[in-house]
Amino acid sequence: MFESLDISLLLGLVLVLIGTGIFGGILAGLLGVGGGIVIVPVLYNTLPYFGVGDDIRMHIAVGTSLATIILTSISSARSHYKKGSIDVDLLKRWGPFIFLGVLGGTALASVANAAVLTGVFAVLALVVAANMAFRPADVHISNQLPRSPLKEAIAVFIGWFSAMMGIGGGTFTVPILTLFNYPIRLAVGTASAIGLIIAVPGTIGFLISGFSVPDLPPGNIGYVNILGFLIIVPMTMLFAPVGVHIAHSINTNALKKAFAFFLFLTSVRMFYSLLS
Repeated sequence: MFESLDISLLLGLVLVLIGTGIFGGILAGLLGVGGGIVIVPVLYNTLPYFGVGDDIRMHIAVGTSLATIILTSISSARSHYKKGSIDVDLLKRWGPFIFLGVLGGTALASVANAAVLTGVFAVLALVVAANMAFRPADVHISNQLPRSPLKEAIAVFIGWFSAMMGIGGGTFTVPILTLFNYPIRLAVGTASAIGLIIAVPGTIGFLISGFSVPDLPPGNIGYVNILGFLIIVPMTMLFAPVGVHIAHSINTNALKKAFAFFLFLTSVRMFYSLLS
């Protein structure tokens, strides 16, 4: 497959992946989203140029995104931890339930068709973007997280749908925590660590579930594309601390608007791909 590609097309893909890694890394540090909100749609739209079928390209995009989030989350979480913006107690309480959600979401994604994964990504991204863009900053449903079992159910939800979307968890963690009057910088920092809990089992699941799938592109191990991983990861790790620095330098309102803006663009792109 790669042998028959035009060299200019291959170079263009490499440049796109480099740019994706840079942008995704900054977003990982800035918004705690692990970069997946950028990586998934970019891979989804570039994989067809390599002859990847519509029935597996979303799975590859999600699996590869989760793999890149492992190292990106480590880099981002370390930077946030040094700034004291990670709630370790919340991680201990939510971690096991997020993990269970990831297992369920990964199992479902492995048997779902591409349209289902694309639809899930588009709908949930749009809902979260609308919440962050239009919810007044001083409006909260409570000043603390709900009691059990709703608190644990929220954690399962975050893990389940983050795994299906190939994102690091910040897409849900940040708006949910701020809905309960959680400081946004602490929410972003904690979300970066949650990304690691999501990405490790999610990646393993996509590696295993796609291992015997026919017609995978060269360089794939299961649903994880090694070329994309090798290009994107160094860029995301290098630029995640830049995002962390920005997150601690701009006002809270701008941070929310940036989060909503990128989610909205991603949702529109995925809706367009699904409908066309």
